[in-house]
Amino acid sequence: MSQSSIERLRDYLGQLPPKAQALLMREFERAIERGEDVAVANFVLEQLRSIVRASSEDITPRTEDPMRRAFRPLEPFLVENVPHVRPGQIRRTSLGPVWLWLGREGCPEAFRAFEAAVTGGAADKAAVRTFQLAAAEAIASVTGNLTGGERQRTLGRLGATSVVEDIASIGAVLSACDALEQLNHKLPGQMRAFAESQIRSVMAALNLPSLQTPQVLPFAISLVMHRLAAPWQIVRLGIMVAASDDEIRVAGTPFGVTVTMAIHDLSRLASELRSDIKRGHFNDTSNNLKTLHDGVRGLRTELDIRSESAWGKQLASIRSEISNSLQSEIDSVPGRVRRLLRQGPDKDVTSANRIDPVDVEETAALIDFVAVCRTYASELAINEVSLRAYTELQHYVEKATETLVESLRTHDQRVRAYRLMQMQAAIRFCDVLFGPDYASLMSKAAEMARPVERKAAEDAKSAERKPSRAG
Repeated sequence: MSQSSIERLRDYLGQLPPKAQALLMREFERAIERGEDVAVANFVLEQLRSIVRASSEDITPRTEDPMRRAFRPLEPFLVENVPHVRPGQIRRTSLGPVWLWLGREGCPEAFRAFEAAVTGGAADKAAVRTFQLAAAEAIASVTGNLTGGERQRTLGRLGATSVVEDIASIGAVLSACDALEQLNHKLPGQMRAFAESQIRSVMAALNLPSLQTPQVLPFAISLVMHRLAAPWQIVRLGIMVAASDDEIRVAGTPFGVTVTMAIHDLSRLASELRSDIKRGHFNDTSNNLKTLHDGVRGLRTELDIRSESAWGKQLASIRSEISNSLQSEIDSVPGRVRRLLRQGPDKDVTSANRIDPVDVEETAALIDFVAVCRTYASELAINEVSLRAYTELQHYVEKATETLVESLRTHDQRVRAYRLMQMQAAIRFCDVLFGPDYASLMSKAAEMARPVERKAAEDAKSAERKPSRAG
């Protein structure tokens, strides 16, 4: 579905009464259980759950929801609306089908006992942990201990392929949730610079057998990434363990997954940036570009990544995607500015000519966007196009503003009204390109521009009409 179709669906679902939303959720959960239209059901369920979580009219308090109580350790690792998950992530949409499977055939007796305890208000921490271990054991059986054919048939009953991909991760986190909770308490609140002392402290906290398994380690690393001001710096764990910045040696350690995770997050951010640009949303562009610039430069600086390796090709793909997304948008900005500030013949100006303030603000945001791109151009492969566009904007806006000041001296009020609107747009663009001082100077120049005095001309015409004394 396109982004506009998804937004229309969310608007429609959001307008439904809470009871209707709950009824729809139950029906789609039953459809998943029956294996009917699994992809559609999972998609609509994901939208419904995000709306219900955001609503203040939840039918069931969260503390009384058995699934939420049991799956609470998964919360830090849940993601929504992503086509692909990286190591250390779980799709939120997978929780419902796994929960249904646990009650149906995974561990039905423990499931019913836990639901009864939650409903009766007797589900203490020990009861929750008992059920989590039972669920983890049931998941381990279906993902590892059964024979190939039996395992495939059981996994097939879970529903979508994404659920099958996530179930092993769900079991791993439930099994190691105590160790993950301890790690979470040991980590600092935020690490602005992941320096050597902090790296050693984190490595000491990670030095537990239960956190070092291939299934659990990515989730432990994810907890660390959540505390980093610059998440790409997580690769420093892999570099320390390998005692080298060579990508082959880093990839040969269990902590090579840190590089995979960092590159995946940069790729996701590049896709979000492309989506925002297509929709004309530039609010977070500066932050996203800085994060991408710092991440790509950091990985290329701290790791010896070969261009022909898998990691090298992924980084090259990210840079290419960013460059392609930005280039067409950057190229369009000078044209938008010229359209607003172009001064055609006065005879072509009518009372219907207007400058839309919204259009002016959108164009000003785009000019700022070009300026931000120029700042981070070198690492994002847009150096030439951003510099050319920014220079062209500066020259054109400066010349157009000076010409507009002169055009304000006209006596034609219809033309002057339109030129004033253009002048206000030009001053707004000057503020972005040259700063508030220059914009203020141009604003004062516009105020001083008055129609040329015609008194002398009028006196001359009056003298010509007056009869001479000789007559």
